[in-house]
Amino acid sequence: MDLATLKALKPTEYSEAADGYRSTSDMASAAKDRIENQIAVAMRKALKGEAATAAINQLTQLGKNFHYIQVECGLVSTALEAFSYEVGAAKTKLDAALDSAQAAKLTVHADGSVSYPAGGEKDADGKIPDGGTVSGLTDGTAAAVGRQAANFDPNPNHRLAQDYADQIAAALKEATEADEKWAPKLRALKADDDLTVSDSDWADASSDTKGVAEAGKKYFDSLPQPPKDGTPESNAEWWTGLNAEEQAAWISMRPDAVGAMDGLPATARDEANRMVLEETRAKMRMELDSIPKPPANEWTWMTAGGYPSKVHTDEWMDWHREYGDRSEQLKQHLKGMQYIQDRFDRTGEGGLPEAYLLGFDPVGLDDGKIIMANGNPDVADHVAVYVPGTHAGLEKIGENDTHGDLGRGETLWAESSKLAPGQKVSTITWLDYDAPDSIVPEASSGSRADEGGPRLYDFLQGSRAAHEEATGTTAHTTVLGHSYGSTVVGASAQSGSWQDPEAVDDYMFAGSPGVQADHAADFGVGANHVWAMGGPGDDQFVRQGGRLMGLGDNLTIPTDESFGGNVMKSDSDGHSGFWDTNGHEASVSLKNQARVITGRYGDVVLDD
Repeated sequence: MDLATLKALKPTEYSEAADGYRSTSDMASAAKDRIENQIAVAMRKALKGEAATAAINQLTQLGKNFHYIQVECGLVSTALEAFSYEVGAAKTKLDAALDSAQAAKLTVHADGSVSYPAGGEKDADGKIPDGGTVSGLTDGTAAAVGRQAANFDPNPNHRLAQDYADQIAAALKEATEADEKWAPKLRALKADDDLTVSDSDWADASSDTKGVAEAGKKYFDSLPQPPKDGTPESNAEWWTGLNAEEQAAWISMRPDAVGAMDGLPATARDEANRMVLEETRAKMRMELDSIPKPPANEWTWMTAGGYPSKVHTDEWMDWHREYGDRSEQLKQHLKGMQYIQDRFDRTGEGGLPEAYLLGFDPVGLDDGKIIMANGNPDVADHVAVYVPGTHAGLEKIGENDTHGDLGRGETLWAESSKLAPGQKVSTITWLDYDAPDSIVPEASSGSRADEGGPRLYDFLQGSRAAHEEATGTTAHTTVLGHSYGSTVVGASAQSGSWQDPEAVDDYMFAGSPGVQADHAADFGVGANHVWAMGGPGDDQFVRQGGRLMGLGDNLTIPTDESFGGNVMKSDSDGHSGFWDTNGHEASVSLKNQARVITGRYGDVVLDD
């Protein structure tokens, strides 16, 4: 970039273009939401049959296309802002050098060189030191030599001219580097010329995100940074203090960080996590497709000891050793991500509200992490956070429809909403800890609860902070732990300090093996706001097993009378039946949970 170009350049024009792309991104986001949460929902309610299903599928694809537009336009906007920031800084340096040179009566030439007039004290012959012309130097060693030579010159204008020439050269170098860096990045931010957003498009978007983040480090570092080791409250304050441009840049460049940050609005976390979901899913699909298919001749027979045995072929074993574990791992990750997509697609069924993906990592904490809300918790009157127990994982999160952990959250939402007409309910499935994969030894120790409890505590504090920021009030919040999830809830209740604001109104436990406390009063909400239920059969085995393993202090579990809480009536037929319905009629167990969630304590049926 030459001097005339940089001198005439207007960085604000690039910022204005960034505003335009950001507006387009916002419009695409609004179109996606309207398609997925209004139009498709209305069609599911009113229309049935193959034609309706086909139309809804096409609408779903259109919504995904708008999502892609939203992401890519957001990246273009951020890239333009970053370029404007970098080239603007260079232009500011150039303008300052030109103004200073003019004030010093120096002449700046088109190539950036600077001429200075004769000046200084006369020599012995009565001659004033001559003027001259110098060029700017950007190499450190050469610049030092140039400054030294100027210092030896008795003409003081020489040193001024060298300084301004160096400043001009540095500004031109910075502008050139910015131009050369961002030109290919911006050219890369374009889609294929077809109407289908494919896995390769989303994988390319992932690459674009990484590229923009790496190239835009200077701009990104100039943005207000979140507080180091920030609390959910300080995170919320930081996010609120960002302007629209800064918030968009954070989502575009660091969606993983935004999606995981407690205290931020549910809408921001959802937008960021959906971006991570789509890009991760596309990359994993492409990797899985690149793995050779297993040999068709998987089995063969061999005779050993006079008896035929069925064994794997050598060809299949070779494939399995090289690809088997990774292939199965990818399939399980993709299975879990499909459960998430299925929940998005169920919006509107039975009145089910929009889903918010508040946390997502397919490989984190061993079995993957997911936090999914039914309805926006930031504006809800009643919020329930459900924490699943042993064997929970991303690849199982949506199994068995309403009996899976996502389905249980939906069932709780539906039953609670019936009891709170005119009020907003949000139910959240929180799986952000490493759930045990076995009863013994993993679920027989409190170590995983001790590790996950503080994260649950921070999430609850963040939910409270985001709700206060959105509405100026707090929601009635219930935390429900099932099985080992109740042990996690117990650990979370002991994670804060007395100075922290209370984020929970009611604690509820189903099939609890122990909550690492021996009295309901230890939870800080009053014993009358601590609720528990159990069931016969295998549930009894889990509860008594937890007692023996010491998951409750002094061998106490929440369904004990000595615990001091409310023991609710339950008609669960086992350890996982607390969310069952009998046809269209909710079970007593489910109704009791919904009554607590909506604050209808007087209607709760207690155990005899």
